[in-house]
Amino acid sequence: MESKEALSALSALGHDTRLRLFRRLVQAGPAGLWAGALAEAAGLRPNTASTNLSILAAAGLVTATREGRAVRYRADMAGMQALRAFLMEDCCGGRPELCAPVLERIGRSCCD
Repeated sequence: MESKEALSALSALGHDTRLRLFRRLVQAGPAGLWAGALAEAAGLRPNTASTNLSILAAAGLVTATREGRAVRYRADMAGMQALRAFLMEDCCGGRPELCAPVLERIGRSCCD
């Protein structure tokens, strides 16, 4: 991941609604959520959810799959892993023991 892509992803996640939508999709796992169910769960109008999901998709954090007339959204975990790798690329100035707490927490809280 390059700086431009990282900035796009961070900017997308830097908005309360988009962060909420992304976290909801992460919770849903690989099955994802239908657009309508996702909007309802987040307490959003469908067009508001759609606009924010499009921004997340453009940032490489969400994928959308059309299934008939409905759209299923999923968190793009590869995109999130790329962002995480970018952020930690030069972690701790060559002192990996300083990063251990962060890496341990990620390992416990994520099923990658």
